[in-house]
Amino acid sequence: MKSLFPIPVDFAARHRCRRRILRCTIGAAAVVGLGLVPPASAANDEVVPLNARFLVAARNLDGPAMERMLREGAHVNARNRLGETALVVVLKQDRIDLAQVLLAAGADINVAAVNGITPLMAAAYGGHTDMVRILLDKGSAVDATDRLKKNAMTYAAGEGHTAVVKLLLARGVDPNAAYEHGLTALMWAAGYGRVETMRALLDAGARSDPKDDRGKAAVDIARENNQSAAVTVLESASRGKAS
Repeated sequence: MKSLFPIPVDFAARHRCRRRILRCTIGAAAVVGLGLVPPASAANDEVVPLNARFLVAARNLDGPAMERMLREGAHVNARNRLGETALVVVLKQDRIDLAQVLLAAGADINVAAVNGITPLMAAAYGGHTDMVRILLDKGSAVDATDRLKKNAMTYAAGEGHTAVVKLLLARGVDPNAAYEHGLTALMWAAGYGRVETMRALLDAGARSDPKDDRGKAAVDIARENNQSAAVTVLESASRGKAS
């Protein structure tokens, strides 16, 4: 199988790709149902369906408008042309307050966008520990993957959101689980030099010796991405296990 990553792994380029995918917004002509959302200058209550206006309000982070349209009958799980519900839209923009409003209105916590991003992944990527906890308590699928074959754990580890990583571990995520291309959460953290996250994973029992599908261990990934602090942590962990 062809590797998703160039050789050596270009974690910086990978980060830019992930950010483009995760931060993409609703287009000016978003498809809703069988119709199109006109530009804002042409939009009015007569020509734009209620659900479409609701999604535009979510994109614009207009909480009062969102709440008004929900009262008027907008569907809380309406989706834009990217397959995103309002819950995913506001979480990608770090608006936990609006996410709470949508959850109270009955938003489905497991509806994924076309690219596979779920509310849990968006919250984990943003480092919103309390929202991750709420979503997990409500039954979010912790092992769901997006089209990049990433999940909440790999997003949190790569971004260095240690509190989220610890929460996911406490909820039963295996610290040694290998994801797409044999990459573990420790490898993702090492590639970006997320030292505190690495320590949390190691303390939870993560092994540093597994290798990805290129034959690279976490320390190799850290080294090829010039993450010297990460290399030091991993070499120290290896020495500790050998003694």
